[in-house]
Parts: sequence; C-alpha cells; structure tokens
Amino acid sequence: MRPELEKILQETEKVIAGKREVIRKILTALLAEGHILLDDVPGVGKTTLAVALTRAVGLSFRRVQFTPDVLPSDLTGFSMVDKNSGEFVYRPGLLKGVNLLLGDEINRASSKTQSALLEAMEERQVTVDGKTYPLESPFLVIATENSVGTAGTQMLPYAQMDRFLVRLSLGYPDYEAQMAMLRDRQGANPIDTVKQVLTREELCGLQLGVRTVTSREPVLDYITRLTLASRKHEALEVGISPRGALFLDRMAKARAFLEGRDYVTGGDVQEVFADVCAHRVLLKENAKETSVGQVLEELLKKTENPDRRALFSGHRKL
Repeated sequence: MRPELEKILQETEKVIAGKREVIRKILTALLAEGHILLDDVPGVGKTTLAVALTRAVGLSFRRVQFTPDVLPSDLTGFSMVDKNSGEFVYRPGLLKGVNLLLGDEINRASSKTQSALLEAMEERQVTVDGKTYPLESPFLVIATENSVGTAGTQMLPYAQMDRFLVRLSLGYPDYEAQMAMLRDRQGANPIDTVKQVLTREELCGLQLGVRTVTSREPVLDYITRLTLASRKHEALEVGISPRGALFLDRMAKARAFLEGRDYVTGGDVQEVFADVCAHRVLLKENAKETSVGQVLEELLKKTENPDRRALFSGHRKL
C-alpha cells in the first residue's frame, strides 16, 4: 500500500481495532470520491471511525441525527430577510463547510429531506430559492440505516441507494478486538491520540491521481459482461445499473491506486464487486432461497476474467 495511505490506516486503527479491511474499503471509497452506506446495528463504532478518519486526514466533520422532523432547509440552508437592508440573505445549513457528513439513520428522514441530501451527494451543491451553492471539496457522506427498529423508518428509494458507491458493514468486534477496546479506554480516550498525517489538499491530489489510473479494454469488457449478466440473471428483478458499472470502474481504479498501480486488473474488479453492487440489485419474489451474495458470487464464477498478461503491457508501478 502507498505509505501515506498506510499511515491513515494506522491512525484510524488506534480507535477501531480488528477492522482493517473495512477501514481500507472506506479509504478506497474516499479516494474514489464516493459515498458510503453503512448497514449496521447501533454501537459498533461508526461515529468513532468517522471522527478518527477525519482527524487523520484533516477534514471537517459533522454528524447529523436524522429524524422525521429534520427539514430540507436544515441541510441546505434558507433565505431570510435582513432587517437592515431589507433584502433576502442566504443562511447556510448543516452541509456548509463540511468535508465528511455522518448521516445517522438516514431512513428516518422524510422524502423531501432525503431528496435534498440526494442533490448534495450527486451534484456536490445545494439549491435554495433557485440559486446554487457549491459544497466543500472533498464532500463525502457516510450514511447509516436503522435496521433494528421500524418505528418512524422507511425504505430508502432505489434511486437513492444507487447513489452510494458502496454498502459496507463494520460488524461486531471479535474477542481480541473488544478486549483491546476495553483496555484502551480504561484511561484516556484513544481518539485524542489520533494525529493528522495528511492534509485536505494532499487528499484532493490523491483523488486526482485515481483519475489517472487506466482501465484498459479487457477490464472495461469484463465490467460490461458482469453487469449485462446481472440483468439477465433468472433470480434478479433488477440488475446492475449503468451508474453501477461506472462506480465499479471507479472503485476498482481507487483500489489499484491504493496498491500503487496505474492500471486496473480483473482482480481489482472482483475485490470490489460485492461492495459496489450488492445494494443495486433486487431479488425476485420467488427467489426466496437465494441471497444477493450468492447471485453475485455466481456472476463472478461464470464470467470469464480478462487475461492478466494483456493488462500489464505499457504500465508501471506508481
């Protein structure tokens, strides 16, 4: 892994032990300039992870607890009359000046509030009274769903699910990780020991570097064949969308960049396939004995991986 990115992992692991692979995937999504949906039970460290990551990278952070009474204007801001000038003045909302937004229980928000957040995620801007206001760069949303209680919740629309680059899960810590967590918190809070190892400007430079990574024709063909096969699969009602194919390519490029390569391999695509595509497909009602994970695994097994020898020609290590 690139040394500067390894340092971010090490700093984040000071507060989240035993979750290196998940942290690595979140960092990959950050490099790919994509949003993350965390499907987890409460109390596994989502907020702690987000705070540690922003401290290590020098990003501004805000946590928003979504409830049915959160209004779109709370996020986007609003216009109000200035008493002195008598003119309407824009008052920024919670999204202003934020690089990483942790949206807790996003599926408790109203449809209008989710729509306002959707524009911010897709366009990196908000619109108030016909005027658009750009958000900070980079801008990343880590959203969580309430998967335990049902009161005051609603299913996220498929169009909004499709806007998230990946869906991940931290899960419960194992024995060693939980023991380490308990020991570390007997005195000071380990979050206070996290050091900044990268600047926001350096992160933006790394994101630009991801855009220079090349996906050659065999890889693009592989991604296309995977997505087309999902649309024809007998167990799926909805296959991988064209946006899903673009996101799969982008995430694979970020993984290659993380590994210090300027080219994408079929292995990169395979590694990120489930995380990028699991929330983009829908099972048919009669496919009760089949899981999404099984279908995606089957697609990878039946779709031929491109010849790796063709991928290395003319490329170098970064």
